[in-house]
Amino acid sequence: MLLLVYTFNFLDRQILGILAIPVKADLGLSDTQLGALGGIAFALLYSTLAIPLALIADKTSRTWVITISLTVWSGFTALCGIATSFWQMFFFRLGVGVGEAGGVAPSYALIADYFPSHERARALAIYSLGIPLGSAAGVLFGGYVAQMIEWRTAFIIVGIAGVAIAPLFRLIVREPKKMLAETARSAQSPLAESNSGPKTGDVFRILAAKKSFWFLSFGASMSSLCGYGIAFWLPSLMQRSFGLDLIGTSQFYGSILLVGGTIGVLAGGWLGDYFGKKDRAAYAWLPAVCFILGVPLFAGGILSTSVTAAFLFFLIPQALAYVWLGPVLSAVQHLVPATMRATASASFLFINNLIGLGFGTLILGAMSDQFSQSYGDEGLRYAILTALIFYVAAAILMAMAGKHLRKDWIE
Repeated sequence: MLLLVYTFNFLDRQILGILAIPVKADLGLSDTQLGALGGIAFALLYSTLAIPLALIADKTSRTWVITISLTVWSGFTALCGIATSFWQMFFFRLGVGVGEAGGVAPSYALIADYFPSHERARALAIYSLGIPLGSAAGVLFGGYVAQMIEWRTAFIIVGIAGVAIAPLFRLIVREPKKMLAETARSAQSPLAESNSGPKTGDVFRILAAKKSFWFLSFGASMSSLCGYGIAFWLPSLMQRSFGLDLIGTSQFYGSILLVGGTIGVLAGGWLGDYFGKKDRAAYAWLPAVCFILGVPLFAGGILSTSVTAAFLFFLIPQALAYVWLGPVLSAVQHLVPATMRATASASFLFINNLIGLGFGTLILGAMSDQFSQSYGDEGLRYAILTALIFYVAAAILMAMAGKHLRKDWIE
């Protein structure tokens, strides 16, 4: 059920990417405005509200917070289908971000409570399959509906579907007994706040003192800046530079996300647990190696002129770009005591999403507008190519995080 909800999470946030061209034409948007809708409009409140909602989840019920969040973000997704201007769409995307702010960090914490330390990277990797599954579903479903009916209908259908599964999620998913027992014990500990959970300041103080947290967070944010930017703009690149129609683009990119993304997420979870048992630093060093390996392959796909060649070039680095999820998310869970995990995850996501999700699509959109003055429709190609430098930055930061993980790790 957590995987299903996460799939809707990414379906709702990423569906705008495949619908970018019809939305841009209908609402009269520039690439910069479109990038803002895909990034900062969603990420602004998504990032800032994640920490207070995670604190509520740590102190009360993680499952209730997720249920309410799913209802809110799905409702706003449906409202995106009735937007008639940039600012209406901006406001509705803000609403999607408000809802999704309460979905991910509590889910990480629930999974960490359900699974022992040596299995968490794999468990979190399975949960993280919601990223390629939801992204692929958004690309495939959104492309077909927009081509056959209209883009507005795609938003409305996926939004209503999310609202419908919210009560089912609440009926099925329960708080782990271990979490309930630890919460009760924490009420007697020095970290308790009015017998209701850990103090906010204690969580932040623990994290702030750990260098690995900062390197992991900023490393992930650099990878997300490039990853979210590519995920949003690649469908437009395939239509502008490769001449694919909406359905052809959805099949092309949906297949890359589904195959490459699934392999990368699962491989990251398995490899993280395998190498991490021998050396905790591997949880950060493994993603660093994958980011470096992916850069030249992404560049080959961006610069190719053949759709077939582009598909083959993109497939492998798409997998490499997703390897970090299981290992890094597992490592973050081990930087704090169990009753602080949702808040620690939200703190990590705040940095990752505010920078990566908030500015990735916007930066690429602005660069596309700038390059287009000289290269026309090919400007987007050079914008994406330039953005690959962020994967290099991510690799450097992850490598530095590995040096501190051994000391910062809490079982």
